[in-house]
Amino acid sequence: MPRSAVWILALGCIASAVAPALAADRTVVIMRTNDTNNYDPQRNGARAGAEIITMLSDSLISIAPDMTRLEPGLAETWAVSPDGMVYTFNLRKDVKFCDGRPMTSDDVVYTLKRWIDPETKSPTKSRAGDVKEIVAVDAHTVRYVLNKPYNELLYQLTLAYSAIVDRHTVEKLGQDFGVTGFNGVGPFCWQSWKVRDEMVLKRNEFYRWGPPQYENRGPAKVDRIVWRVVPEDNTRLAALETGQGDISYVMPFWAARKLRGSSRVAVAKAPSFGWTAFIGIKVDRELMSDPKVRHAMLLAVDQKTMAETVWAGEADPAYSYIAPGVLDHDPALEAKTARFNKAAAASLLDEAGWKRGSDGFRSRDGKRLAPVMYGQNNTMWRTVLESVQGQLRDVGIDMQLQLFEPAATMSKLRTQEFDMFALYSAYLTAGDALDLYFRSTNTPAPNRMNWKDPESDALLDKAQAALTTADRFGAYARLQAKLADATVWIPLVHEPMLVFYNKTKVGGVKAHGIGGHGVYKGLDLTSLK
Repeated sequence: MPRSAVWILALGCIASAVAPALAADRTVVIMRTNDTNNYDPQRNGARAGAEIITMLSDSLISIAPDMTRLEPGLAETWAVSPDGMVYTFNLRKDVKFCDGRPMTSDDVVYTLKRWIDPETKSPTKSRAGDVKEIVAVDAHTVRYVLNKPYNELLYQLTLAYSAIVDRHTVEKLGQDFGVTGFNGVGPFCWQSWKVRDEMVLKRNEFYRWGPPQYENRGPAKVDRIVWRVVPEDNTRLAALETGQGDISYVMPFWAARKLRGSSRVAVAKAPSFGWTAFIGIKVDRELMSDPKVRHAMLLAVDQKTMAETVWAGEADPAYSYIAPGVLDHDPALEAKTARFNKAAAASLLDEAGWKRGSDGFRSRDGKRLAPVMYGQNNTMWRTVLESVQGQLRDVGIDMQLQLFEPAATMSKLRTQEFDMFALYSAYLTAGDALDLYFRSTNTPAPNRMNWKDPESDALLDKAQAALTTADRFGAYARLQAKLADATVWIPLVHEPMLVFYNKTKVGGVKAHGIGGHGVYKGLDLTSLK
């Protein structure tokens, strides 16, 4: 179908997808692609949950857009003991829940204990560290005690899964907390939720404690935010240009160049973002067990060309597992990592004993070099993986591509039936990513590579327990180099966080990279309608 016809069809779909009337002045509509199953901070680890939870409630610490500088949140100040085991948080005294009840240290303790309680079954429990106790010293002081140092803690406490909840609402709603209601201390309050359609948030009139990065510390400048599910790319694009929707940060990258020249639509870019597309390799599978074969595949993949084509020049080719600018990324490793070299890839495969046959593909001892790749069956990943498939075939590797519907992909990736897989890595710091994806105990997921290496685990422990920035960076740098040498991943691109918005309808848009949910607290957003 020609693009003009697609645009006509998309415009015709707006009425059903985004047209429900905006109910009041100063309402902002944010378009997204999918919903989640609940908005309970401690029971939800998904991006679709976090992007709304961070507006419904605050955490103890906030993080600046550079993604390295910590700022006050619900805690005005904090202190860490010399041994890295005791954290003391001094809370603000003016915080109120949406129902007007003052927040105290009891609410913070309840929330954090709920996070680590096995009964909660939190998918992010490990991010809390090895907790010994969490106690309320007085009404506005909380002491958080660890069994061993964990220098990631303050960064983890900026994220949605540590957002403070109201015990009374949790106990009243039970399993329906975050499904039928929510009482938080964020800039917006729960108004209504139509599953897989829209979430409506209303301004918290009590709110005065926004992070210092915002010009407006509260209340919010808009009355409502409507988060609307609009799955189709072209429908979101048409909605932005026609004013049916105000903001979206889930847009095809090819649209960025077009929309930057628009008189109505602008694009904001976050200063830093940990979001990397990669191919993981199961290192214990027969075809993938030789590091030479894995490294040959890395050399056969042309990240630069894919960044320029599939990602329309908006993403950066990835030559490391961690994006530049992210805390503890090692720039020296990025600079010396091998780049696309088809001849070198072929030479390595020859050395490993894989010889080309008359059909151009390689075999050894009667076994064909035909690894199985699992991926998502959507336009972007299909394009990427078909390109990778072609590049590997150029050096004699007959990659077998199997694509699944997005909803089924994660369950398929829990099996051991494949050799390679493609996903995104989302992370706040280098330590965040390295611990999540490469610790031995995290097999079979999210360590889907089956990378079980005592030295890697020891480096993670050393980095997390480090009491100086230099010691932490040194351990993480060694681990990044080790993983690169072993070629556990083929990094593809580091994506940017781009926030698209209709500049005739909304102002004060500032892109933020936290958790992949672009507008963060939204305190500076203004409605220009």
